[in-house]
Order: sequence, then C-alpha cells, then structure tokens
Amino acid sequence: MGQRPPHAHPALVLFALAVGAFAIGTTEFASMSLLPFFARDLHIDAPTAGHAISAYALGVVAGAPVIAAFAARLPRRKLLIGLMAMFAVGNALSALSPDYHWLLLFRFLSGLPHGAYFGVAALVTAGLVPLERRALAIAQVMSGLTIATIIGVPMANWMGQVLGWRSGFLVVAALAILTMTLVALYAPRDKGDPDASPMRELGALGRVQVWLTLLTGAIGFGGLFAVYTYVASTMIEVTHVSESWVPVVLAVFGTGMTLGNLAAAWLADRALNRTVIGVLLWSAASLALFPLMAGNIWTLSLSIFLIGMGGGLGTPLQARLMDVAGDAQTLAAALHHSAFNIANAIGPLLGGMAIAAGYGLISTGWIGCILSLGGLTIFLLAIMLERRAAQPVAIACE
Repeated sequence: MGQRPPHAHPALVLFALAVGAFAIGTTEFASMSLLPFFARDLHIDAPTAGHAISAYALGVVAGAPVIAAFAARLPRRKLLIGLMAMFAVGNALSALSPDYHWLLLFRFLSGLPHGAYFGVAALVTAGLVPLERRALAIAQVMSGLTIATIIGVPMANWMGQVLGWRSGFLVVAALAILTMTLVALYAPRDKGDPDASPMRELGALGRVQVWLTLLTGAIGFGGLFAVYTYVASTMIEVTHVSESWVPVVLAVFGTGMTLGNLAAAWLADRALNRTVIGVLLWSAASLALFPLMAGNIWTLSLSIFLIGMGGGLGTPLQARLMDVAGDAQTLAAALHHSAFNIANAIGPLLGGMAIAAGYGLISTGWIGCILSLGGLTIFLLAIMLERRAAQPVAIACE
C-alpha cells in the first residue's frame, strides 16, 4: 500500500473510479427520490414502494461478499469493468420493469455489483497514495457518489417528473457504460493476486473488530436512509410544497453530504476514531431536529443539509476496516458497502413501519436518531475492546 503502480496516472484513475461512484450514487439515491412517481405508476403506496429500495440494498449485501471472496484473485482493472457491466444491465432492466414484482427483482440484480465495485475501487485508490493521504483519496472517489446527490439525483428526479421514472434508470445505465470505458483507459493494469482465495478472504469474518466496524455502519447509517427515503413524500404531504421543490432540496442534501464527506476524511487522516464518534453524534442530533423542522421549506432544507453532512461517516469507517482486516482486504472493503446497504434496508423498513403504524412521515427523524445512537454505542464498544486487547502490550513495554 502506498506504492504507485507503474503507468498509473492517479488523477485520471481517481476520476474514472469517481464516475462509477457517481453512477452508483445516482441510482441508489434517485430511487428514493423517484419513489412517489413509480409508486403512483405501479399503483402501490409509499411504504410498499420502499421495498424496491430495500431490494437494491439487499442485492448489495448479498453480492459484495460473494463477488469479493471469489473474485479476489482477478486483476482489479478487469474486475471493475465486469462489475460496471453487470450494473449497466441491471439498471437497464429496471427501466423496463412491467410491474412492481419485476422491479423488485431488477433492483436486487442492480445492487449485486455495488459493494464489490466500491471495495475494489477503495483498494486501488489506497495503492496510489501514501498512507497519510489514504482517507482523503478514498473520499475523492466517494465524492462521485456525493456529487451524484447534488447533480445526478436531482437530474434523475427532474427527468422522472418530465419523462417518467424509467428514464432515471436509463441514464444510470449510460453512466455505467461510460465508467467501463474510463476504467479500461486509465486504471492501472495489474496481474491480480495469485495467492488470494475465498478462504483467505473469509478470514476477515473471524475478527471481532471487523464485525463491530461493519455493525457501526449497518446501524449508525440507517438513520440517514430512514429520512432520505421518504423526504420527497414528506415535502409533498407535510411541508405542502410542489413537486418542483424536490430536486432543489435533494441538491441541498447532496451539498451537505459532499462537504461532510471531505471534512470527515480530512479529520480521519488525523484522528480516525474520534472522527467516527463525532459524525455519529452529529447525525443523531440533526435527525432528532428533523421532525421539528419539517413543516417549513426553509427549516426543512436546513435540516436536510445537516443530515446530509452525516454522510461523511462512510470514508472513516472504510479506512478503519482496512486497518483491522489484515490480509483479507478485498472482502472487508466490499463488506463495508454491504453494511451500509443493510442500513439502506433497515432505515426505509423501520421508517416505513413507523409511517404505516400511524406516526406520520416526520417520525422517520426519531427512528433515524435512535439508529445513529445505536451505531455510536457499537463503535464505543469496539474502541473499549480494542484498548483492552492492547493494554497488556502497553504494560509490557513500560
């Protein structure tokens, strides 16, 4: 790690990988913003339509460990191209879904390559820069995802209103094809790892710190998704603004997420654990404020911006996984995105249950706050166990 592969141009490699992140971010978050439109077209209610979001997330959860474990030996450049090809096909099929049940299947298929792509991209990125710049470099790739929430998601939402929700998925398929081209041109040509094997990768699952870091993301990040999934419905039914406001507020969320991602990465290169704790506390506070601020478009926008900044949690947790995973880097990096998409499944599910139980759309904020505090509790447990394990070593050295 930290050694630059021959013939690699770091800026161009990061750009190519960021375009893929932009495509994934567009489909992941645009699906949520398009929820009212495909719910209406497919004649289902909002909580039921939220299952399509969960189906994508479950595809990520299922695909990431399987692909990472069995493809770890492959050259990373070829693997990235193949994953984007799968992603393009899944989103094109989503656009052609004849009914709700087919949409569920195609969203699941679209999610399969998601985690493995980000995991492999993070490893390629970390190999291009010195260790002390690792988190920031990963954040630059992840900025493709966050910028998608500023540009790609509002664009897809606008297209959904004007051309129909299916057009949003077609745009994502085109972006995936563009990513394949850029990765083929600029990613370093590697020979793969002949010593990699499924069993070696699965060794990561025997490490308690890997599990606790994954659980921190799976629970702690669920709060953001609990609110974001239903923000368009909240604006229409609670804030009582026109649908034309939805892309604007989504862009506000994306701006917050982009700034939070870069700020958290900068801090993580200096104090990793304290950054994770700070972001989780920030998320809990901003989500708790959401029910109090949802009634007015200006206060709602501010609330969504603050919640978006909590999206900076991803990069510090990715860096921590690299530190605790040992030689099972590919699986651990991919499982990071499985964990975040468990959050993407849990958040909409619990938020939808609260709505269906009659607590209203704003109740998603309280659900989100509880999830963020749950993630914080798990991470504090991880730190405590880590310090206990290190204590005998410290005493012996004195």
